[in-house]
Amino acid sequence: MGTRITVLVGLFALIYGTLGFRFYDIQVDEGDRYGAQASVINATGNLLTPRRGSIYFSDRNGEQVPAAINKAYPIIYAVPDDVEDAGTVARALAPYITDKTYEELEEILSKEGDPYEPLIRRPSEDQSNFFEDTDLQGINIGKGLSRYYPLGKIGAHVLGFASTNELVWDGQYGVEDYYNQRLGGVAGESWGDHIKSPLHGQDIQLTINADIQVRAEDILQNLVADYSGSGGTVIVAEPDTGKILAMASVPNFDPNRYGESEISNFMNPAVQSVYEPGSIFKVITMAAALDAGKITPDTTYYDSGELTLNGHTIKNWDEKANGTISMTNVIERSVNTGAAFAERQLGHENFYEYLERFGFKDPTAIDLPGEVVGSLLPLEEDVRDINYATASFGQGISTTPIRLLMAISSIANGGNLMRPYVNAENQPERLGRTISREASRQVVDMMVSAVDKATIARIDGYAVAGKTGTAQVPRSGGGGYADDEVINTYIGFAPAYDPEFIILIRLDKPYGAPLAGLTVVPAFRELAEFVINHYNIPPDRIDIAGS
Repeated sequence: MGTRITVLVGLFALIYGTLGFRFYDIQVDEGDRYGAQASVINATGNLLTPRRGSIYFSDRNGEQVPAAINKAYPIIYAVPDDVEDAGTVARALAPYITDKTYEELEEILSKEGDPYEPLIRRPSEDQSNFFEDTDLQGINIGKGLSRYYPLGKIGAHVLGFASTNELVWDGQYGVEDYYNQRLGGVAGESWGDHIKSPLHGQDIQLTINADIQVRAEDILQNLVADYSGSGGTVIVAEPDTGKILAMASVPNFDPNRYGESEISNFMNPAVQSVYEPGSIFKVITMAAALDAGKITPDTTYYDSGELTLNGHTIKNWDEKANGTISMTNVIERSVNTGAAFAERQLGHENFYEYLERFGFKDPTAIDLPGEVVGSLLPLEEDVRDINYATASFGQGISTTPIRLLMAISSIANGGNLMRPYVNAENQPERLGRTISREASRQVVDMMVSAVDKATIARIDGYAVAGKTGTAQVPRSGGGGYADDEVINTYIGFAPAYDPEFIILIRLDKPYGAPLAGLTVVPAFRELAEFVINHYNIPPDRIDIAGS
């Protein structure tokens, strides 16, 4: 009896000793390898990858419209350490993995101490069916996450794009970049048989109205195509809040296939390109001079059609003399010499200070990445009358479309410079005052008169305020302007005295250098009418057609 017990104790001791050694071998000697293998399996099984937050636009009813979401896809991978016969498995795989030879597959599957080798990302239906129906030792099907943009190219410059290495998300450009940390979350961790769950990203609701965005992009695409332009930009916003309702540029890209696009297409011209705005800037000059009390809308001067300063002669765009005209006439007829007159009444130092008030020295602080700032260098480094005169009508100095829009928005809303934003969670932020409410009303009156007189942007039943800009494009090597290249811009808002929206539309280098009145103004009216109908904005005036 004692001998039997001794044998049994010895036997159990041997068994437990063997198991203990194996446990030690797994946990210590092979712990790193199995830990890595578990980590990989968990990662490819989508256990460690954080769910990236979705991005939404909204529709006319305020309902969410998915603009960026996650989409799962299968991954075929091998665990070479689990493959007993690499040659046999490689032979079975070869017909279905055509980008690798049999020899390459056999080499991959023969690696020692290798817990993970990806074989096929996003397999075809035939490939998926084969691996689902075939039980090959060491060959597994995992799951990865990719980013999907249901609207395709719509809103691409606002959204940007994102990708993942199966653990960490990387947002590039647009909201995907600016809010990358919030959207991307934090990857989980795995060690041995322990798993720390990932911290999933948060969703973001944008201020972008999907209906307006789609219509704005359609109008912009047609505009650029019709006039063989090199590109264009459109922004729709709320003047009172700074909320961006639509933003787009051409050329653009499809974030689902961003690898097929030129890198230059990823840049957002609305916030990342500077240009000389042209005659739209006359509105800024007038607003400053009116606010300072240096002129009134009825102040007159004599226009001879040209003005010579520092040996340089400024002419009106139509090369005509207007005789004695008022400041309101200057805006109505877009008279270059009239803007220069208003700037001289204001004074160079005051003019520059007002440009600072309007924000032309600072970024708008919009919640999009890579914003740049225009330049007032000609007014700082070469203080001559001619430079201030040309700046008064938007040549020689530069700005971005978003800064120009927000500056004009401050005139539309009574003098408040607002911060633009695309995240609907943000609150309107007032950055300062540009001009008084009285001066704002005077400038709006002048802009409404300009629309009524020109008629192209006029909309029956609504007071519309607007101003064109046709700016020459500087030669790439410096030394003046190209003779046949212009940038056309129009900014308008309605209803003029209580605006619910403001639109900037820009056309770059249209063929034949046509005037803005022929290109961007009709496009503005088309988009403005859509926005009015979309929000069912009530008329604010009796139709003056025929008056």
